[in-house]
Amino acid sequence: MPSLPRFSGQKVVQVFTKFGWQVVRQRGSHIIMVKEGEYATLSVPNHSEVAKGTLRGLIRAAGLTVSEFIAAS
Repeated sequence: MPSLPRFSGQKVVQVFTKFGWQVVRQRGSHIIMVKEGEYATLSVPNHSEVAKGTLRGLIRAAGLTVSEFIAAS
């Protein structure tokens, strides 16, 4: 399993946007993203550094692998 570098919340949103996810709203410090045809929604914390465990969970919920996510960043 590749090591996951640190990403800011804004960078995470940019990478998920490349995979077709769209920002629909923001409430406080969390950005909510959806994708047409997907059941899941992603709640990305808009922090200067997203925790690695949180990021892995978001990647898994989006149906991606860590390698795909890193390659798109």
